[in-house]
Amino acid sequence: MEFLLPGAAHQFLQANANALFVDCRSEMEYLFVGHPAGAIHVAWNDGPDWEINPHFVQSVRKLAGAGGDRPVLLICRSGNRSTAAGEALEAAGFLNVYGVLHGFEGDLDATHHRNAVNGWRFEGLPWEQC
Repeated sequence: MEFLLPGAAHQFLQANANALFVDCRSEMEYLFVGHPAGAIHVAWNDGPDWEINPHFVQSVRKLAGAGGDRPVLLICRSGNRSTAAGEALEAAGFLNVYGVLHGFEGDLDATHHRNAVNGWRFEGLPWEQC
């Protein structure tokens, strides 16, 4: 799995129109915190129990189509869930899996706030909120 900084990930998506952009955060994060424009939601884990979604790989495979060679770019809040989700996709035979380094909200700053140091939103990349 290769990691791209948010700006490079955005450029990657523009250069690879067939890439599948998956936001693997919880449904509430996706809807209420916001999400990158064009990202499709498939939760890696979700509340209330926060168990790993047993259908994650199957859902992404259905979206990506057969073959496993379509590029898949994953994003989560800060990079941890997308790393685990990417490893699961690679174990299932996906060949081109990428993650967005620092995720959508980025790392915590000195006062434990996100969106202040790095990440998709911090860099001003396209996003939307429901």
